[in-house]
Amino acid sequence: MRRLLVTLCLLMFAHWSAPAAAQPRNQLGPLCTTETTPADKMVDACTKIIALKVFKGEQLATVYFWRAVGWNKKGDYAKVIADATDAIRLQPSQAVYNLRGSAYYDKGDYDIAIADFDDALKLGPPNGAIFHNRGNAWRGKHDYAKAIADYDMAIKADPKSTFSFQNRGISKEALGDLDGALADINQAIRLDPSLPQPLINRTAIWRARGDLDRAIADGSEAIRLAKEKPPVNIMTPPNSVLISGYTHRALAYEAKGDYARAGEDYKATLAIVASDAGSKANQATARVRLSLLTDAAAPIPRDAPSPTTQPTSAPAAQQTGAAPTQLPAPAVRGTRMALVIGNGAYTHVKALPNPPNDARAVAKSLRDIGFSVSEGVDLDRAAMQKMTRDFLREAARAQVALVYYAGHGVQVDGRNYLIPVDVALKPGASLTEAMIDMDTIMAGLDDQVRTNILIFDACRNNPMAQQIASAGNSRGIEGASGLAAPTSLGTGATLGAGTLIAFATAPGQVALDGEGANSPFSAALSRHIGTPGLEVQQMLTRVRAEVVSTTKNKQVPWSNSSLLGEVYLAEK
Repeated sequence: MRRLLVTLCLLMFAHWSAPAAAQPRNQLGPLCTTETTPADKMVDACTKIIALKVFKGEQLATVYFWRAVGWNKKGDYAKVIADATDAIRLQPSQAVYNLRGSAYYDKGDYDIAIADFDDALKLGPPNGAIFHNRGNAWRGKHDYAKAIADYDMAIKADPKSTFSFQNRGISKEALGDLDGALADINQAIRLDPSLPQPLINRTAIWRARGDLDRAIADGSEAIRLAKEKPPVNIMTPPNSVLISGYTHRALAYEAKGDYARAGEDYKATLAIVASDAGSKANQATARVRLSLLTDAAAPIPRDAPSPTTQPTSAPAAQQTGAAPTQLPAPAVRGTRMALVIGNGAYTHVKALPNPPNDARAVAKSLRDIGFSVSEGVDLDRAAMQKMTRDFLREAARAQVALVYYAGHGVQVDGRNYLIPVDVALKPGASLTEAMIDMDTIMAGLDDQVRTNILIFDACRNNPMAQQIASAGNSRGIEGASGLAAPTSLGTGATLGAGTLIAFATAPGQVALDGEGANSPFSAALSRHIGTPGLEVQQMLTRVRAEVVSTTKNKQVPWSNSSLLGEVYLAEK
């Protein structure tokens, strides 16, 4: 779907001479080195040739290369990399570097992939397929300008390169150029109307424009084509096209308010075996979206309490039950929504005085600049989970979604969790089940047509250490490794509008609760977040400078962004 390799495979085939000493060997050679050989037979034949130990140097490198192609067909990228590495050791070539780079791309290791594609280009004349593949890796890193430049080179080399037009369109869409994106995607469809992939990408453009009927029509046609004639490109991850088609159509159905069909498509997405990083990210989104729709459609217990309304100026009462939930009506495009939670009245660990005040201050600042805000303070797990899931459900139709949390937060096995007030932080298998998984929130927000801002004024300590409560006046549970810093954002196939995640302090450090009514971070945030005409990353820079000054360098806020352009929370 995303990578081109057939031409380079044929170049490697030219280096192969099938052994002629015995009839079985003559049979093994074509099975190993024919691009159309089924994956299992290809791997088996190449393995038997290697076991004969009759080849060395360049010829043995060719066998390793073709076995790597077989592993690639099967989606076993670790074995692709291992065999390609052996081939490079014996005889470096453009084809084998390109193949290994593509495997690293499918694993989500974009920097290593780019290095391999660079090495491939150094070994030979300019090659459109390699430019295309490197463009994909730049796109994976959200460097869309470099991606477009590489796709330009690929199209220059081959003006009929359908996938280069398609992927250049995807990159233009990510930068907000919907007209340019649509022109490129339409050209890809004209070049090959039988391909489902360009239709899937046009689905996202229609959805970004609010034309949901066209989005659903394109998604349906893409699914039909993918079922009727599964992609045969050996570099297309198994099942990735169908998974992407179902996910995009489901998002369009959900945006339109057709939750039954959306649920069916999410189930179909999850029923397919995924091999590559993009497909797994799509399935993570489908899993969360389906659970949200399922929760909303479930019967409400008779003893469930009434919904609790959070007044803007008065302290919020603790929420402990599951209130009736209605599936939201489709929202007008352009809606900006925020979830604001402040937990301080902890039962089993050191209480924090300021998070409720912080949440109210930030919520007021967001309402003042036009956000629709869901606000909660001192929430137990049931109430916190319900408020979070309600927000994720409603945010499906928002253009900007912002999440702010103040309180305790922890890392367990590399995953970050937000802490309800009733959690007993003791080692045990059920520990994570009692908390709110940050990854689930991010998966639920993963969507190509929305910008996500996540801000956490939380501790950065690990709950599994011996000490349970922090000795100082901080938001740390105990002195340990802290929250896990995300190494990349938006690695999923659907996320395009971009995500920014900000922490009140640097990785491995403690976020101070403060001596006044608010924490140093939240006090600065509530002051600057409503500044008219201040781009969000510039706003966070001002917040960082103020916190560093206020805390005398004890606390340095940290952020990571995959935003694709300037984002203004307050209008210019």
